[in-house]
Amino acid sequence: MVKNIKIVMEQAETINLAKYIEQTLLNSDTSKTKMEEFCNEAIKYGFYAVCIPPYYVKFVKNILKKENIKVVSVVGFPLGYQLTPVKVEETKKALEDGADEIDAVMNIAALKSREFDYVKESIDAVTTLCRLKSKPLKIIIETPLLSDEEIIKACEICTEVGVDFIKTCTGFFGGVTLEHVQLIRKHVPPKIKIKASGGIKDKEFAKKLIEAGADRIGTSSGHFLLDLKNK
Repeated sequence: MVKNIKIVMEQAETINLAKYIEQTLLNSDTSKTKMEEFCNEAIKYGFYAVCIPPYYVKFVKNILKKENIKVVSVVGFPLGYQLTPVKVEETKKALEDGADEIDAVMNIAALKSREFDYVKESIDAVTTLCRLKSKPLKIIIETPLLSDEEIIKACEICTEVGVDFIKTCTGFFGGVTLEHVQLIRKHVPPKIKIKASGGIKDKEFAKKLIEAGADRIGTSSGHFLLDLKNK
């Protein structure tokens, strides 16, 4: 009986964690066959969303059209230094193709140059477009490249604009830390959510990130977080 209760508790925990996960596949060499396998895996495990390249939005939307799984795509990825009109067009096209949410990389170069008005105007332009379509926007601030002071400033700008989420990082320059999630949570209002991403490969770390304030988990290792391979 005790063993059965433990199994039920573990299953409930797994289901809850799955609803936090945005399973990610952003490799530049991904084929359609691989993307289709990826989508079928997301269906099997019941992830909240998949995060994919703009090129595959239409393709993936068609595969998932009967599923309750969101399609998330990226803008200004992964370096963020595209000019604002380019990001706006990327966003517009992704939404037209069927993206449910947008993850846009902040202009890190502009933030580092203390051109805060430019950073704000760029984020605002993409935010406005997403609002017109009633689609959530996450701004990727790339925490591994920022000092605490710069993270706080990025949080202030995102708060002023009123974005839906702050996403920690792309994973290209390092992973998320508990300290960075806690710092972001401290400096944004509750209505702004946090997507933790970058280097999340086990369940315990994912749970700690959620406890620290993360509302979503971006990972390419969702099945390992759920421990379903061994059940």
